[in-house]
Amino acid sequence: MNEIKQFAVYIKTDIEAVKHALSYSWSNGIVEGNVNRLKVIKRQMYGRAKVDLLSEKVLYQFQ
Repeated sequence: MNEIKQFAVYIKTDIEAVKHALSYSWSNGIVEGNVNRLKVIKRQMYGRAKVDLLSEKVLYQFQ
């Protein structure tokens, strides 16, 4: 129960952001997902490939 109270207090500190998040119909979730995917590929390929192979791996995902 203490965790719920802490969460409620935290939400109250930025209530305007919470209101905006609930009132707008759009989201940047798609963009954030793509950025995360690119970062994962970059980490996997670090030190193993040059830019040409990295770009091929990224573009292959979209086909």
